[in-house]
Formats: sequence, structure tokens, C-alpha cells
Amino acid sequence: MVAAKDRSRFKLPDGLASTPKRRPVRVADAIRNELANLLLFKVKDPALQHVTLVHVEMSNDLSRAKIYYACAPEMAGKVSSGLQRAKGFMRSYLAKELRLRYAPELVFFSDPSIEYDDKMQKIFQEIASENEPGSV
Repeated sequence: MVAAKDRSRFKLPDGLASTPKRRPVRVADAIRNELANLLLFKVKDPALQHVTLVHVEMSNDLSRAKIYYACAPEMAGKVSSGLQRAKGFMRSYLAKELRLRYAPELVFFSDPSIEYDDKMQKIFQEIASENEPGSV
């Protein structure tokens, strides 16, 4: 027997079809907090001392964590290679601290919002300088 909701030919858009699950959000927050503490107090790599964790996204099955970070543009290469070197250490630390059944795969991405914010600030400054009363 086909359920009533399966018989309808009308479907909701993908974003409205289901509510986001709460557990991946909670685990992502816990991972961000633990990794921030780890970077502050336990990691000795000098390249990773100026990294800011911006955001963590978890897959629904908790098998992969996308970690977005920000750093100074001149340090981007060193930070990226440092994070790759420390990935195994971070993953084992998370497995012990969070007591998850499986430690998620850690994937690091540089957060583009910092550069975008700088670009927007420059544009706003140019607009403000053009609109000053004495600049005509």
C-alpha cells in the first residue's frame, strides 16, 4: 500500500522538504571548540599559531567534517601544509575527547569570507570618500 504523502505529484523544494538534523550541528560545534582548544594549547607547530577556526560543517552521517579556517594571506601556504601534517593528531584527539563511535574525516578549507569582507570594506570606503561634501 502506498502512503498518502507518496501519492502526491507535488513536491516541496529541496531546502523545505526536511528540517536540518540537530546532532550534526551539535557535533560540529563540539569539534570546533575542541580543535580551537587543541590549537591554542597543544599543537606546537608555529605555522598553526595564527589560525582562526571560522566554521565547521558535519555530514549527516557524521563521517566527514569540513573545517573552514582563516589566516593571514602571507601564511596561507604554511598553514595549509601544517593542518595537513596535524590532521591525524587532531582526528585521534577528537576521537578521545568527544567519544564518538567513529572519528570523522577532517577536511580543511580556507574561508573566503575574510577576503570578501576586506574587498567589501574597500568598496564602502571608496563610496564614502566619493560622497564626502568637499570631494566634488
